Amino acid sequence: MRVAFVGKGGSGKTTMSALFARHLAQQGAPVVAIDADINQHLALVLGLDRQPEPLGEHLTEIKERLRGDNPRIPSAAEMIKTTPPGRGSRLLSFDDLAADPYGLTTPDGVRLLAAGAFNADDLGVACYHSKIGAVELLLNHLVDGPGEYVVVDMTAGADSFASGLFTRFDLTFLVAEPTRQGVSVYRQYLEHAAAYDVAVAVVGNKVHGPEDVEFLRAHAGDDLLGWMEHSPAVRAMEQGRHFALDDLEPANADALSLLRKSVDEREKDWARFGRQTVEFHLRNARAWADERLGRDLAEQVDPDFVYGP
Repeated sequence: MRVAFVGKGGSGKTTMSALFARHLAQQGAPVVAIDADINQHLALVLGLDRQPEPLGEHLTEIKERLRGDNPRIPSAAEMIKTTPPGRGSRLLSFDDLAADPYGLTTPDGVRLLAAGAFNADDLGVACYHSKIGAVELLLNHLVDGPGEYVVVDMTAGADSFASGLFTRFDLTFLVAEPTRQGVSVYRQYLEHAAAYDVAVAVVGNKVHGPEDVEFLRAHAGDDLLGWMEHSPAVRAMEQGRHFALDDLEPANADALSLLRKSVDEREKDWARFGRQTVEFHLRNARAWADERLGRDLAEQVDPDFVYGP
Protein backbone atom coordinates (compact mmCIF):
# COMPACT_ATOMS: atom_id res chain seq x y z
CA MET A 1 0.00 0.00 0.00
CA ARG A 2 1.19 3.52 -0.81
CA VAL A 3 0.87 6.31 1.74
CA ALA A 4 1.65 10.02 1.36
CA PHE A 5 2.24 12.55 4.12
CA VAL A 6 1.39 16.14 3.21
CA GLY A 7 0.87 19.37 5.13
CA LYS A 8 2.09 22.91 5.41
CA GLY A 9 5.76 23.57 6.00
CA GLY A 10 6.61 23.03 9.65
CA SER A 11 3.55 20.88 10.38
CA GLY A 12 5.73 17.88 11.18
CA LYS A 13 4.91 15.78 8.12
CA THR A 14 8.53 14.63 7.72
CA THR A 15 8.67 13.59 11.37
CA MET A 16 5.32 11.81 11.01
CA SER A 17 6.50 10.05 7.85
CA ALA A 18 9.58 8.81 9.68
CA LEU A 19 7.72 7.72 12.79
CA PHE A 20 5.15 5.82 10.75
CA ALA A 21 7.82 4.10 8.64
CA ARG A 22 9.75 3.13 11.78
CA HIS A 23 6.55 1.90 13.43
CA LEU A 24 5.82 -0.39 10.48
CA ALA A 25 9.38 -1.71 10.37
CA GLN A 26 9.42 -2.37 14.11
CA GLN A 27 6.36 -4.58 13.61
CA GLY A 28 8.17 -6.58 10.96
CA ALA A 29 6.49 -5.04 7.91
CA PRO A 30 8.51 -4.36 4.75
CA VAL A 31 8.80 -0.59 4.24
CA VAL A 32 10.22 1.68 1.56
CA ALA A 33 10.29 5.36 2.48
CA ILE A 34 10.73 7.99 -0.22
CA ASP A 35 11.79 11.58 0.40
CA ALA A 36 9.99 13.57 -2.29
CA ASP A 37 10.34 16.91 -0.51
CA ILE A 38 12.62 19.65 -1.79
CA ASN A 39 13.93 19.94 1.79
CA GLN A 40 15.65 16.58 2.19
CA HIS A 41 15.33 15.82 5.91
CA LEU A 42 13.81 12.34 6.00
CA ALA A 43 17.18 10.57 6.12
CA LEU A 44 18.19 12.55 9.19
CA VAL A 45 14.94 11.80 11.04
CA LEU A 46 15.26 8.12 10.13
CA GLY A 47 18.65 7.98 11.82
CA LEU A 48 21.00 8.16 8.84
CA ASP A 49 24.06 10.41 8.72
CA ARG A 50 24.08 10.68 4.93
CA GLN A 51 21.63 11.02 2.05
CA PRO A 52 20.76 8.33 -0.49
CA GLU A 53 21.96 8.83 -4.04
CA PRO A 54 19.45 11.26 -5.63
CA LEU A 55 16.99 9.53 -7.96
CA GLY A 56 16.59 12.77 -9.91
CA GLU A 57 20.20 12.61 -11.05
CA HIS A 58 19.65 9.16 -12.57
CA LEU A 59 16.43 9.87 -14.42
CA THR A 60 17.67 8.64 -17.81
CA GLU A 61 18.87 5.37 -16.32
CA ILE A 62 15.54 4.89 -14.51
CA LYS A 63 13.66 5.50 -17.75
CA GLU A 64 15.79 2.97 -19.61
CA ARG A 65 15.14 0.43 -16.89
CA LEU A 66 11.37 0.95 -16.85
CA ARG A 67 10.64 1.18 -20.56
CA GLY A 68 11.93 -2.36 -21.10
CA ASP A 69 11.02 -3.39 -24.62
CA ASN A 70 7.75 -1.49 -24.80
CA PRO A 71 7.43 -0.76 -28.56
CA ARG A 72 5.52 2.47 -27.85
CA ILE A 73 8.61 3.98 -26.16
CA PRO A 74 11.57 3.66 -28.54
CA SER A 75 14.00 5.55 -26.29
CA ALA A 76 14.41 7.05 -22.86
CA ALA A 77 14.55 10.49 -24.48
CA GLU A 78 10.90 10.10 -25.50
CA MET A 79 9.77 9.07 -22.02
CA ILE A 80 8.41 11.79 -19.76
CA LYS A 81 7.62 11.66 -16.04
CA THR A 82 4.01 10.61 -16.70
CA THR A 83 4.66 8.02 -19.43
CA PRO A 84 2.44 5.09 -18.45
CA PRO A 85 3.51 1.45 -18.47
CA GLY A 86 2.36 -0.77 -21.28
CA ARG A 87 2.98 -4.24 -22.62
CA GLY A 88 6.74 -4.72 -22.67
CA SER A 89 7.44 -2.21 -19.89
CA ARG A 90 9.37 -3.41 -16.89
CA LEU A 91 6.99 -3.47 -13.95
CA LEU A 92 8.39 -3.32 -10.42
CA SER A 93 7.47 -5.52 -7.51
CA PHE A 94 7.82 -4.13 -4.01
CA ASP A 95 11.04 -6.15 -3.65
CA ASP A 96 12.36 -4.54 -6.84
CA LEU A 97 11.70 -1.09 -5.41
CA ALA A 98 13.32 -2.03 -2.11
CA ALA A 99 16.39 -3.26 -3.99
CA ASP A 100 16.81 -0.01 -5.92
CA PRO A 101 20.58 0.55 -6.13
CA TYR A 102 20.29 4.18 -5.02
CA GLY A 103 18.63 3.44 -1.69
CA LEU A 104 20.01 3.17 1.84
CA THR A 105 18.78 1.00 4.70
CA THR A 106 18.16 2.70 8.03
CA PRO A 107 19.01 1.22 11.45
CA ASP A 108 15.34 0.26 11.84
CA GLY A 109 15.29 -1.64 8.55
CA VAL A 110 13.47 0.98 6.46
CA ARG A 111 14.73 1.22 2.88
CA LEU A 112 15.05 4.90 1.98
CA LEU A 113 15.02 6.48 -1.48
CA ALA A 114 15.23 10.21 -2.18
CA ALA A 115 14.31 12.39 -5.14
CA GLY A 116 17.23 14.68 -4.38
CA ALA A 117 17.65 18.35 -3.55
CA PHE A 118 18.65 21.27 -5.73
CA ASN A 119 22.31 21.51 -6.61
CA ALA A 120 24.31 24.50 -7.78
CA ASP A 121 23.50 23.87 -11.46
CA ASP A 122 19.74 23.89 -10.75
CA LEU A 123 19.53 27.28 -9.05
CA GLY A 124 17.54 29.77 -11.08
CA VAL A 125 16.98 27.47 -14.06
CA ALA A 126 15.41 24.18 -12.92
CA CYS A 127 12.05 23.11 -11.55
CA TYR A 128 11.98 20.74 -8.60
CA HIS A 129 9.21 18.70 -10.19
CA SER A 130 11.67 17.37 -12.75
CA LYS A 131 13.41 15.61 -9.86
CA ILE A 132 10.28 14.07 -8.36
CA GLY A 133 9.45 12.84 -11.85
CA ALA A 134 11.66 9.86 -11.03
CA VAL A 135 9.41 9.05 -8.06
CA GLU A 136 6.29 9.37 -10.19
CA LEU A 137 7.70 7.00 -12.81
CA LEU A 138 8.67 4.41 -10.20
CA LEU A 139 5.20 4.48 -8.60
CA ASN A 140 3.51 4.33 -12.00
CA HIS A 141 5.37 1.08 -12.70
CA LEU A 142 5.02 -0.41 -9.23
CA VAL A 143 2.78 -3.42 -8.58
CA ASP A 144 2.61 -3.58 -4.80
CA GLY A 145 0.44 -5.77 -2.63
CA PRO A 146 -1.14 -5.99 0.82
CA GLY A 147 1.30 -5.85 3.70
CA GLU A 148 3.89 -3.95 1.64
CA TYR A 149 4.25 -0.29 2.50
CA VAL A 150 5.58 2.67 0.54
CA VAL A 151 5.67 5.84 2.67
CA VAL A 152 6.29 9.11 0.82
CA ASP A 153 7.15 12.47 2.38
CA MET A 154 5.71 14.97 -0.10
CA THR A 155 6.47 18.61 -0.80
CA ALA A 156 4.86 21.15 1.53
CA GLY A 157 1.46 22.74 1.04
CA ALA A 158 -0.49 22.77 -2.22
CA ASP A 159 2.73 22.34 -4.20
CA SER A 160 1.97 18.61 -4.02
CA PHE A 161 -0.58 19.22 -6.78
CA ALA A 162 1.97 20.48 -9.30
CA SER A 163 2.20 16.94 -10.72
CA GLY A 164 -0.01 13.87 -10.89
CA LEU A 165 2.01 12.32 -8.07
CA PHE A 166 -0.74 13.22 -5.59
CA THR A 167 -3.01 10.56 -7.16
CA ARG A 168 -0.49 7.72 -6.77
CA PHE A 169 -1.48 6.75 -3.22
CA ASP A 170 -3.99 4.52 -1.49
CA LEU A 171 -4.29 6.98 1.38
CA THR A 172 -2.97 10.48 2.03
CA PHE A 173 -2.35 11.66 5.58
CA LEU A 174 -2.60 15.43 5.93
CA VAL A 175 -0.63 16.50 8.99
CA ALA A 176 -2.22 19.57 10.57
CA GLU A 177 -1.25 21.63 13.57
CA PRO A 178 -4.20 22.99 15.60
CA THR A 179 -3.85 26.48 14.12
CA ARG A 180 -5.65 28.45 11.42
CA GLN A 181 -2.59 28.14 9.19
CA GLY A 182 -2.45 24.39 9.78
CA VAL A 183 -6.06 23.72 8.78
CA SER A 184 -5.96 26.12 5.83
CA VAL A 185 -3.80 23.64 3.92
CA TYR A 186 -6.35 20.93 4.74
CA ARG A 187 -9.16 22.92 3.12
CA GLN A 188 -7.03 23.69 0.08
CA TYR A 189 -5.90 20.08 -0.28
CA LEU A 190 -9.43 18.74 0.09
CA GLU A 191 -10.72 21.11 -2.58
CA HIS A 192 -8.05 20.07 -5.07
CA ALA A 193 -8.31 16.35 -4.28
CA ALA A 194 -12.10 16.12 -4.42
CA ALA A 195 -12.28 15.74 -8.18
CA TYR A 196 -9.82 12.83 -8.20
CA ASP A 197 -11.25 10.49 -5.57
CA VAL A 198 -8.11 10.91 -3.45
CA ALA A 199 -8.62 9.51 0.04
CA VAL A 200 -7.49 12.04 2.67
CA ALA A 201 -7.29 11.56 6.43
CA VAL A 202 -6.26 14.37 8.78
CA VAL A 203 -3.72 13.66 11.49
CA GLY A 204 -3.38 16.36 14.12
CA ASN A 205 0.12 17.09 15.38
CA LYS A 206 1.64 18.96 18.33
CA VAL A 207 -1.64 18.71 20.22
CA HIS A 208 -1.45 20.10 23.76
CA GLY A 209 -4.92 19.33 25.10
CA PRO A 210 -8.67 18.90 24.53
CA GLU A 211 -9.04 22.43 23.16
CA ASP A 212 -6.62 21.63 20.34
CA VAL A 213 -8.53 18.46 19.52
CA GLU A 214 -11.82 20.34 19.42
CA PHE A 215 -10.28 22.96 17.14
CA LEU A 216 -9.13 20.29 14.70
CA ARG A 217 -12.47 18.50 14.85
CA ALA A 218 -14.35 21.73 14.21
CA HIS A 219 -12.36 22.31 11.01
CA ALA A 220 -11.77 18.76 9.76
CA GLY A 221 -14.92 17.00 10.97
CA ASP A 222 -15.03 13.30 10.18
CA ASP A 223 -11.77 13.56 8.23
CA LEU A 224 -9.90 13.85 11.55
CA LEU A 225 -8.51 10.35 12.01
CA GLY A 226 -6.39 10.94 15.11
CA TRP A 227 -3.66 13.11 16.55
CA MET A 228 -0.19 13.11 18.01
CA GLU A 229 0.23 14.84 21.34
CA HIS A 230 3.12 17.19 22.01
CA SER A 231 5.99 14.78 22.59
CA PRO A 232 9.19 15.40 24.57
CA ALA A 233 10.53 12.16 23.04
CA VAL A 234 9.99 13.45 19.50
CA ARG A 235 11.52 16.81 20.41
CA ALA A 236 14.59 14.95 21.68
CA MET A 237 14.80 13.11 18.34
CA GLU A 238 14.50 16.36 16.39
CA GLN A 239 17.33 17.82 18.48
CA GLY A 240 19.58 14.87 17.72
CA ARG A 241 19.36 13.19 21.11
CA HIS A 242 18.82 9.47 21.55
CA PHE A 243 15.41 8.26 20.47
CA ALA A 244 13.76 4.86 20.13
CA LEU A 245 10.14 4.15 19.28
CA ASP A 246 9.70 2.68 22.72
CA ASP A 247 10.35 6.19 24.07
CA LEU A 248 7.10 7.41 22.55
CA GLU A 249 4.30 8.25 24.92
CA PRO A 250 1.56 5.56 24.93
CA ALA A 251 -1.02 7.85 23.33
CA ASN A 252 1.33 8.66 20.46
CA ALA A 253 2.26 5.00 19.95
CA ASP A 254 -1.48 4.27 19.77
CA ALA A 255 -1.87 7.01 17.16
CA LEU A 256 0.69 5.31 14.91
CA SER A 257 -1.18 2.02 15.30
CA LEU A 258 -4.37 3.80 14.27
CA LEU A 259 -2.69 5.08 11.12
CA ARG A 260 -1.62 1.58 10.16
CA LYS A 261 -5.10 0.20 10.82
CA SER A 262 -6.55 2.87 8.55
CA VAL A 263 -4.12 1.98 5.77
CA ASP A 264 -4.70 -1.76 6.12
CA GLU A 265 -8.47 -1.27 5.82
CA ARG A 266 -8.13 0.41 2.42
CA GLU A 267 -8.78 -1.54 -0.77
CA LYS A 268 -6.45 -0.78 -3.63
CA ASP A 269 -8.32 0.58 -6.64
CA TRP A 270 -6.22 -0.43 -9.63
CA ALA A 271 -8.85 0.82 -12.07
CA ARG A 272 -8.66 4.36 -10.66
CA PHE A 273 -4.89 4.17 -10.59
CA GLY A 274 -4.71 3.21 -14.27
CA ARG A 275 -7.31 5.74 -15.34
CA GLN A 276 -5.54 8.62 -13.63
CA THR A 277 -2.12 7.54 -14.85
CA VAL A 278 -3.37 7.90 -18.41
CA GLU A 279 -5.28 11.12 -17.65
CA PHE A 280 -2.27 12.97 -16.27
CA HIS A 281 -0.03 11.69 -19.03
CA LEU A 282 -2.37 13.08 -21.68
CA ARG A 283 -2.55 16.38 -19.81
CA ASN A 284 1.24 16.70 -19.75
CA ALA A 285 1.46 15.68 -23.39
CA ARG A 286 -0.98 18.36 -24.51
CA ALA A 287 0.41 21.04 -22.17
CA TRP A 288 4.09 20.84 -23.12
CA ALA A 289 5.57 17.45 -23.99
CA ASP A 290 4.12 16.99 -27.50
CA GLU A 291 5.59 20.30 -28.62
CA ARG A 292 8.91 19.74 -26.89
CA LEU A 293 9.44 16.24 -28.29
CA GLY A 294 7.80 16.85 -31.66
CA ARG A 295 5.44 13.88 -31.50
CA ASP A 296 2.04 12.86 -30.23
CA LEU A 297 2.70 11.26 -26.84
CA ALA A 298 -0.86 9.98 -26.65
CA GLU A 299 0.57 7.12 -28.74
CA GLN A 300 2.47 5.97 -25.64
CA VAL A 301 -0.81 4.87 -24.05
CA ASP A 302 -1.39 1.13 -24.48
CA PRO A 303 -5.19 0.71 -24.45
CA ASP A 304 -4.92 -3.03 -23.81
CA PHE A 305 -2.61 -2.79 -20.82
CA VAL A 306 -4.20 -3.86 -17.52
CA TYR A 307 -2.99 -2.26 -14.28
CA GLY A 308 -2.45 -4.38 -11.21
CA PRO A 309 -1.14 -7.85 -10.40
